[in-house]
Amino acid sequence: MSIKTQKKYMKKTLDFSKQNGLIPAIIQDNKTNKVLMLGFMNEEALAKTEATGKVTFFSRTKNRLWTKGEESGNFLHVVSIASDCDDDTLLIKVNPVGPVCHTGSDTCWNETNELDDLAFIKHLQDFIDKRKQEMPEGSYTTSLFTKGTRTITQKVGEEAVETIIGAMANDDENFLYEGADLLYHLIVLLTHKGYRIEDLARELKKRHK
Repeated sequence: MSIKTQKKYMKKTLDFSKQNGLIPAIIQDNKTNKVLMLGFMNEEALAKTEATGKVTFFSRTKNRLWTKGEESGNFLHVVSIASDCDDDTLLIKVNPVGPVCHTGSDTCWNETNELDDLAFIKHLQDFIDKRKQEMPEGSYTTSLFTKGTRTITQKVGEEAVETIIGAMANDDENFLYEGADLLYHLIVLLTHKGYRIEDLARELKKRHK
């Protein structure tokens, strides 16, 4: 597995001396940004983490290297590794397999590890971007991209009208349903035109006073 590290990790780079050869490693979910757990690494644990793409700690209780998930199968697949300004703490972004805590909780702080509602919009944008790149057969989104600007803009217009009808009829359930359809098709249109939902957010931010 290829790991995208933000800097080259050499023995002279990180300061393992402050805690008797160990440095703390903060584990963060790459998709949800939730902090999942905190562990400790020595140089050997970090080297194994980089080599295997699975987070390996130094267990202070077992006094040995410990790959998270070696017994449960709930591995932490590394996405990126970064050190802090003092080069004595690591931030490791991962894609976790299953719950992280030994108690069965998603995190060691007993939190639910899931995208919040606004973060899901970015996830949806990423999904639609992927559809645009791969164009899988049988996908509704693929069919929109294939048909092009005219069809996509027509769908945006239709869903806008349906949203308005729901609002005017005080039909909140239909209003939200059609509003969601409108947002989805708008993101498809943005992607088709080479933009993302973040571009609209930046425009709104620029206008905000």
